[in-house]
Amino acid sequence: MADDPKHGVEQLAEVAARPLGRWPVLSYGVGHMLNDITSACWFTYLLLFLQEIGLAPRDAAIVMLSGQVADGLMTIVAGEMIDRFGRFKLWHIGGSVLVGVSFSSVFGGCLLCTILGTDSYLLKTIGYSFFAAVFNVGWAATQVSHMSMVNCMTSNPTSRVALASCRNASTMVANLGLYGIALAVFGAVKAKSCTDIVLQYRWIAYVSIFVGCCFLVLFHVGTKEPTLKSEPNCKKRARIAWSYWFKKTLYYQVALLYMLARLITNVSQSLIAFYVTRDLKMNEYSKAIIPGIIFCCSFFVSIVLQEMKWNSRRLKSLLAIGATLWVISGAAVFVLPGEMRNLMYPLAMVIGAANALVMVTTIGLESALVGEDLNGCAFVYGSLSFLDKMSCGVALFVLESYDVGPGCGAGARGLNTASRYGAGLIPSCWAVLTLVVVSTLRLRDDDAGEDMRDGGRASAALEAPLLV
Repeated sequence: MADDPKHGVEQLAEVAARPLGRWPVLSYGVGHMLNDITSACWFTYLLLFLQEIGLAPRDAAIVMLSGQVADGLMTIVAGEMIDRFGRFKLWHIGGSVLVGVSFSSVFGGCLLCTILGTDSYLLKTIGYSFFAAVFNVGWAATQVSHMSMVNCMTSNPTSRVALASCRNASTMVANLGLYGIALAVFGAVKAKSCTDIVLQYRWIAYVSIFVGCCFLVLFHVGTKEPTLKSEPNCKKRARIAWSYWFKKTLYYQVALLYMLARLITNVSQSLIAFYVTRDLKMNEYSKAIIPGIIFCCSFFVSIVLQEMKWNSRRLKSLLAIGATLWVISGAAVFVLPGEMRNLMYPLAMVIGAANALVMVTTIGLESALVGEDLNGCAFVYGSLSFLDKMSCGVALFVLESYDVGPGCGAGARGLNTASRYGAGLIPSCWAVLTLVVVSTLRLRDDDAGEDMRDGGRASAALEAPLLV
């Protein structure tokens, strides 16, 4: 019996279906920390940094857009290459190197201007745009390889959601760390000139890279190269064609939900620093305190989600709750007068909880979409990330095109309506659309309580705690 190939396949399938332990889940979860801590700085401070050193809002948005376009294209390339050749960890470390080098080049000042010995406005815009593109190429390679590992590490649905939830919790830790670093730097280095501003963000960048690299080592030490994709329990057919996914209604629903979730979180995060300092006239520390509160609440909600039992009904219900919270808080942010600025603190707590709910659930929906179709998992994660990057880049470019921001040394020019719309009303509208899409969403266990031991897919009921 031991020599029976069928018996061997069944044994491998049984091993793959076992829940992962805490260490594999935690070591995987911290593997995106370098991306997360640099991304937090990128979306929260890049536009603000570029405008404070003299770039016009539209040109700062061009720098952001160049990065988003490069990121979006790279997600497709990385997804296709990983589906063809695998080697998740190789893509991960290569992308991480690009992230570290280019990120320090963006926030460390205009490297191209230094090399060529000139400080022209056009060259500064080109230089920042180039390194923004390089940063996002590396970021995308790391992100796609890390996200697509989930379904190839285990076939156990509870462990898959545990991996996604732990990854999201690590994202919150990274964001909190970034805002803690920023708060310390803003307190230690006062921004009295453009040179001081560059020095502030240079220190934030260097410390962030160091912290992210420490967790990068833990990930590569504690996480093995996934082998589930090549084992006998996996489907033996050839690599899944793109057309296979395009024929699935669920693919379009999940893609739209993921894109909306990213638009809500990323656009509001990119403009919240403008909103609190220009619209609400809060002090400089608020640029770190308000985002820190948002991500602190997101972290605690993620911990709660991490220990829940899951099924598709609960997944959709929590996504709907998160979207509803965003509708309410986004509308409140939009109408909040400067005289009532202190209300931003409780609003930040609600936004943080809403962000965690929409992100954890939409990432869980991605895993439910892939199920056991592992030979095309990287394409799914890559294509959805492509939509995310392109839509966020275009949305921010359009918003910043109507913005008039102060340059270095200038004061705020009254209320910034672009930041008020971008931090409040527009994300609220996206949350309404999310509710509409969720109402049409149907997963496999909506009609039948299919047991995972009898062949249920990743969308079936998740009967165990997320971390076991």
